[in-house]
Amino acid sequence: MIARCFYNFFDNLYEHIDGIMNSRRFPTPRWRQNQDLFKRNQRRKQWLKRLPFFILIPGIVVGALAFYWLSGRSPEEMPGRSVSASPADDDRLNIWPEFFSRGELADYLQASLSRSRKLSARVAFEKNGANFDIQTTIEEDLQTYVSRLLGWSRTHQAAVVVMNPYDGRIISMASRDSQANGHNLCVRADFPAASLFKIVSASAALEAAGFSPNQPLFFDGSRYTLYRYQLKTTKGRYSVRTTLRKAFAVSNNAVFGKIGMHDLGSEVLIDYANRFRFNRPIPFDLPVSVSTVTVPEDDFGLAEMASGFNKKTLVSPLHAALIVSAVINDGQMATPWLVSSIADRDKRILYRGRPAALSRPIDRKTAMELKMMMQDSVRYGTSRTAFREFKRSKKYETMVFGSKTGTINDRLDRFKYDWITAFALTPEKSHSLCVSVLAVHGKLLGTRAVEMAGAIIRYHLQL
Repeated sequence: MIARCFYNFFDNLYEHIDGIMNSRRFPTPRWRQNQDLFKRNQRRKQWLKRLPFFILIPGIVVGALAFYWLSGRSPEEMPGRSVSASPADDDRLNIWPEFFSRGELADYLQASLSRSRKLSARVAFEKNGANFDIQTTIEEDLQTYVSRLLGWSRTHQAAVVVMNPYDGRIISMASRDSQANGHNLCVRADFPAASLFKIVSASAALEAAGFSPNQPLFFDGSRYTLYRYQLKTTKGRYSVRTTLRKAFAVSNNAVFGKIGMHDLGSEVLIDYANRFRFNRPIPFDLPVSVSTVTVPEDDFGLAEMASGFNKKTLVSPLHAALIVSAVINDGQMATPWLVSSIADRDKRILYRGRPAALSRPIDRKTAMELKMMMQDSVRYGTSRTAFREFKRSKKYETMVFGSKTGTINDRLDRFKYDWITAFALTPEKSHSLCVSVLAVHGKLLGTRAVEMAGAIIRYHLQL
């Protein structure tokens, strides 16, 4: 139909021009005009018969090339398709191979980590004369940058975990230990959680105690200290008014101590800690130490626990990143995974990793409110300085940033544990990330955790 319209248009134009030209010459006999008209009509009919073939044949060729190009690519390379949603995968690919166990895989990954001092995107190993190839979720460029950043940090110890909060992919995992003992600090729950535990306390306050982010609250003394006189329920002459969201953003120990002691209680706090996988194992491709929290012996211990102002609540950097994933992912905590696929020497895929939900510690409304409160920490809270560039630059205006920091000394005041767990959400979920950074400072204060987190996020968003 379209071709016929074009044909009529150009035919009329041709006849019009031809009439003008003929009007300037001598008249042509009518029999010659009829003969020319007959020949033109014959040519038109032949052209219209061939026109569909001129359109159809190139279309078939282009379609064949597109099909060949897409069919030759692996599922993870096809546009708009992730590994987890690949229709080419069958149930067999998600069953662990019989050739070796998960424990053996962890040993191979750990051996590779010990040799190269960092995880890589590809790990090759041999067992019983058979060669296997492990493809991990690690992004090489980011992993190299994080490793160098830790090397420059001048910290006593440091650890970084970067993951996609929506599907649980670990895209970078690196640690530094000045004692060079070769341990992967990212999966060791040997470090006080400090104020990171306020995420758990705030969740319990919002859900179990019926608080709102703008709940008016009062406290006495400094917001960074925790003394018994600050835990009184009476409002004095010099009491300072605040809200739950502001207390969270500036990490107010006095407010969260009072909430834990008077509004939550030990049973509620322990329940929410268990929901966030404290005192419970975390499934992963590498062994992960269990993060622990203990029942306080008295009311003041309960206030210390709720505010994170204690040294008994221990967490791993990997677990800290998972806690944030629940806040971002509408209350659902993602299962972390490192192994993308395992293939034999003939490149046959034996196993392919898939995203999965680990648990749902909080509901969707609570997650949205916590997300807003973590954004306040970036706007005017404890990490506002490190994230100032992201707020001012127009190239980040479509992105959402949030964080929670924590700082505490060890029992002998030899080391300072410096924490941040943060997120950067982009319009494309596959490019979003949450990052957990631990910096342990000795006699010298090295690079702060918030500074390293800001640098990592900036580098990742530029990739």
